[in-house]
Amino acid sequence: MPRAKQLTLSVPDRPGMLGQIATALGEKKVNITGMSAGVMEGRGMIWLVVDKTAAAKKVFAQHGWDAKEDEVLAVTLADTPGSLGRYASKLGKAGINITFAYTGTAGSARKQTGFFGVSDLKAALKVRP
Repeated sequence: MPRAKQLTLSVPDRPGMLGQIATALGEKKVNITGMSAGVMEGRGMIWLVVDKTAAAKKVFAQHGWDAKEDEVLAVTLADTPGSLGRYASKLGKAGINITFAYTGTAGSARKQTGFFGVSDLKAALKVRP
């Protein structure tokens, strides 16, 4: 089971911010493969998995955007009803708590990648979907 580098951005909560970030990444040929975004305590929070982490971090630094890097679990799941439920249940049975989850592209129309923050990444890497 692979790990992925997740980048967490804390940016001003204002119209066009996500567009500005995505455009800046696109200009440097950095592809977003997973993303979640929201507003927390008056700040825009964006969680990204990209294909070129180092290049993305450079883009963020050049724009003065605060970014943090973490490892997350990256699991390819079938894009069918119940596949997320089966996998999340397996994690639970293994005693692994999911602290957040979102999906992204898996390079196939019938699959998607789930990105999970988990309480024990090492143990979660052993749980098969």
